[in-house]
Parts: sequence; C-alpha cells; structure tokens
Amino acid sequence: MSIKKAEAKSLKPGGYFIIDGEPCRVISMDKSKPGKHGSAKANIVAVGFFDNRKRNVIMPADRMVDVPLIDKTSATVIADMGETYSLMDSETYETYEVSKPADPEVASKIKLNVAVEVWYVMDTKIIVRVKT
Repeated sequence: MSIKKAEAKSLKPGGYFIIDGEPCRVISMDKSKPGKHGSAKANIVAVGFFDNRKRNVIMPADRMVDVPLIDKTSATVIADMGETYSLMDSETYETYEVSKPADPEVASKIKLNVAVEVWYVMDTKIIVRVKT
C-alpha cells in the first residue's frame, strides 16, 4: 500500500486522505483558530472512494494523516468477462482484470476497444472514466 503523510491543515477540497482504512475524497475543509485552551481544529467532510459513504472528521489541524498515492494509467478494454473487464495497459501492453465500475454513467459508456482511465489506489484498480 503506497501512502504518504501530510498535515490535516494542508488538505484541500478535491484531495484524498484515509479515514478508517478507506481512501476518501475531501468535499469541504474548515479550520478554526487556536483558542485559549487548545490547538486549531480541522473539520473535514469527505466521501469514500470505493463506497461513496459520507464521512465527517474533526481533528487537530497539525495532526499527521495518511494520504494515498494514486497511480493513474490509461488502458483499452479488450474483453467483457461478466463481472469484470479485461484491460490492456496502453504503455506496457500488460493485460489485467478490473471489476466493472459502480457508477452507471461510466459503465454505460464502456464498450470493447474503448480507452479508459484506470486508478490504482491502495492495491485496488478501478475504472474512473472513459476517454473520448
């Protein structure tokens, strides 16, 4: 699993970080000022990358959090295997299988010999979008 550390206050909307072992995309981020009895707090609202569940976390702004490293590649759909697609990497010509996307908008656009963008996040490959 490839992750890096970052301070909670450095997260921005659209960025990613890990909550309870699940990579999440940051929706909104509010920081409070340090008060008389404590440090600044960060209120982060995020949506799970794989399960689309909304999560809300409040933590000290200077706490170190895990940020997943996302590998983005392009591939071509070469076969429909039922529950999965067989893809061929556009650069290395390696073939591998990826689960069908849960997003119906993306799933409806996938056909044979179409180029797709694949993200490799926390040992899982997922089709994010269809390239046009």
